Amino acid sequence: MRIPTRKKPEVLSPAGNLRGLKTAVDYGADAVYCGGKAFGMRSAPKNLSLEDFEEGSRYAHERGARVYVTCNVLPRNNEIEAMREYIGQLKDTGVDALIVSDIGVMMMARQVAPNLELHVSTQAGVTNYQAANAFYELGARRVVLAREMDLQAVRDIRANIPDDLDIECFVHGAMCMAFSGRCLFSNYLTGRDGNHGECAQPCRWKYSIVEEKRPGQYFPIEQTENGAYLFNSQDMNMLGHLDDLIDSGATSLKIEGRAKSAYYIAAMTNAYKTAVNEYMIQRGFEDADGNILLPFHDRVIRPSDPDYGQGTEDQVMRNADAAFAGVADEGYDRAIATSDAPEPDGMSSHARSTRRKSNTVVEQIETDWKHAAVRPAPHVELPEWLLEETDKVAHRDYSTGFYYPEHKVTQNTDRSAYFRSWLVVGEVLSWSADEGGRVTLMSRNKIEPGQQVEFLLPGERPLAYIVPEDGLRDADGTPVPAINNPAHVFSMPCPHQVPINAAIRSRTKKPTLKAE
Repeated sequence: MRIPTRKKPEVLSPAGNLRGLKTAVDYGADAVYCGGKAFGMRSAPKNLSLEDFEEGSRYAHERGARVYVTCNVLPRNNEIEAMREYIGQLKDTGVDALIVSDIGVMMMARQVAPNLELHVSTQAGVTNYQAANAFYELGARRVVLAREMDLQAVRDIRANIPDDLDIECFVHGAMCMAFSGRCLFSNYLTGRDGNHGECAQPCRWKYSIVEEKRPGQYFPIEQTENGAYLFNSQDMNMLGHLDDLIDSGATSLKIEGRAKSAYYIAAMTNAYKTAVNEYMIQRGFEDADGNILLPFHDRVIRPSDPDYGQGTEDQVMRNADAAFAGVADEGYDRAIATSDAPEPDGMSSHARSTRRKSNTVVEQIETDWKHAAVRPAPHVELPEWLLEETDKVAHRDYSTGFYYPEHKVTQNTDRSAYFRSWLVVGEVLSWSADEGGRVTLMSRNKIEPGQQVEFLLPGERPLAYIVPEDGLRDADGTPVPAINNPAHVFSMPCPHQVPINAAIRSRTKKPTLKAE
């Protein structure tokens, strides 16, 4: 039996294989998205077989979670019939929805698998409510908004679409430099098609320029010691701003990372699920035990509401205009005050030249359009330990994407590597109450007496623990001075009961530039 759509914000987690799917569910994911062996936008992960989808769907449904399958490549002519056959196979595995980007694939899915929900991928580039409503009329029950949207755009879309059309927004992970993820860069340079899940990420490579008459002399595009990275965007991190996004009408909160490790999936799923729970409590929708107090509803003021359009000027939109040079700065205002020939439209030449062509004073069409506002509410305060969780996985420098125009995503110009200050040192295999408590683990990195580690626990604050001076043993029960052989079984005293598969992590002695 498939699980119905949630009536409150959904934490949507990635999975590149069956283990990742189960890990996401174990750590609180309301839904998991994953790809099969074909037609997904990530070919790097091993992905799931049809048998994996059957097992994964059963596992998720037994725990109240849903499973979505990506079929969001842009198919070529010779792939159409294979896509039709594949969708026909997926419909019998128990999965809940298909994520599509091509309108032809969408109509095909309606015919072949009418019982599956259809979610429109970010590759479709939905940037306005007219497009969202059109997809709704074609049978979609969710649109994944383009990552270029700011919060005001999310609100405007939410206010002008049916309430039963979900809005899915990215909240965490890698950002793509291409518009809505559509890019030919990789295909052009390497022959690996980014629109078929084979992106080589050349946007993150280091680049220099060579002057025609100076062959062999490489000049960095930005003056750094080792060159420059042209399109190396920051990672997204919206953990501390989820209240703004949920208040603005986002239905599903999507964590990026199907090629990531099980630890990454566990840590980020747990963090965002805990943050959503805090939101529900502090907004008064649930009590601390998860009991429903009020039906969940976003805070967007819709055109049908009596107070729509009353005082709805929004700072987000004002900042967006300023970001596109549509508003003169103070320096220009001072200069214009002493000039005998002010600009006729109150804008500097630089501002006019860089302002969006479609938004110039001459071309702008006057309408009675009003931006949707949100009813004010106190900021949802998250505990400090929770906000620190995003720094305990490998990541590039963080940003809030495009949601806040005054703080838009930028790029790293000095490196393309990940930053890692914590690493996984082990994985719990079992816990026993014998001898006052003992944990058996599979080692990943060195663990020694006196070292502080953390156990990552589902739905809870991580358990900080100091490794005892005595009691470390190998798989045969022989005492050892330290745990220093990766991929071997060891045990150590631990009076706190910890769940199977819980990751054990520790701060690195020196931060490294390395991914999980």
